[in-house]
Amino acid sequence: MDGKIVFSRGSFFHGTKADLKMGDLIVSGMKKNYNDNRKSEYVYFAGTLDAAIWGAELAEGEGKERIYVVEPTGNFEDDPNVTDKKFPGNPTKSYRSKHPLKIVAEVINWEGHSPEVLNNMLENLKKLSEQGIKAID
Repeated sequence: MDGKIVFSRGSFFHGTKADLKMGDLIVSGMKKNYNDNRKSEYVYFAGTLDAAIWGAELAEGEGKERIYVVEPTGNFEDDPNVTDKKFPGNPTKSYRSKHPLKIVAEVINWEGHSPEVLNNMLENLKKLSEQGIKAID
């Protein structure tokens, strides 16, 4: 066994800059990852690595960008921030839950978006903020 983890179709991911360990819980009630001083009633996660990469890249803070494989501990629903008429059918496989997410592994070798793509996303988010459009909690 070479220690590699093979992700199944049912794997879930969480991107952040928080330094967590296997077995830790990500809980609701923490400060949001994105330019917002409000506390979140939910924890957010995704069924695609790409969505988790965005989470890691856009998270505030100075820490290392990290992606964790997580296990929901309770019920969850589609994330209305990306499925609320923006992407019908939830192609990004983005979810939220009021229940904790358990860290089961860390994805070590992943490739982020190009600087151009990341800067474009940051500009678009800045425009939304200037228009007063905030994330749904």
